Amino acid sequence: MVTETLVQEVTRLHADICSALADPRRILILYALAEQPRNVSDLAHEVGISQPTASRHLNILRERGMVSSQREGQSVIYHLRDIRTIQALDLLRGVLGETLKSRGQLAQAVLDEE
Repeated sequence: MVTETLVQEVTRLHADICSALADPRRILILYALAEQPRNVSDLAHEVGISQPTASRHLNILRERGMVSSQREGQSVIYHLRDIRTIQALDLLRGVLGETLKSRGQLAQAVLDEE
């Protein structure tokens, strides 16, 4: 049975986390930050996007509580706030891999029947 509490939690999850992960570049930024804290220029270079684009993505991730920032001299250094975010992404990547594998096997079975 779907409870009102579950509905509220899923709605909040979608609004906060899922929307933050809706762009693959933001996911790549999170993976880069899991390796080490970085400034916006380093992140932009690592992900292959412009610095203004990286700044916009970082702002979204910061608003959603997925990254934090800390001023060090003239630079702002970004940090991943919770390693469980990467663990969840890895889990989802595993599910995707299995799904693609299953689809490939199904497609091969269809080809073998022809």
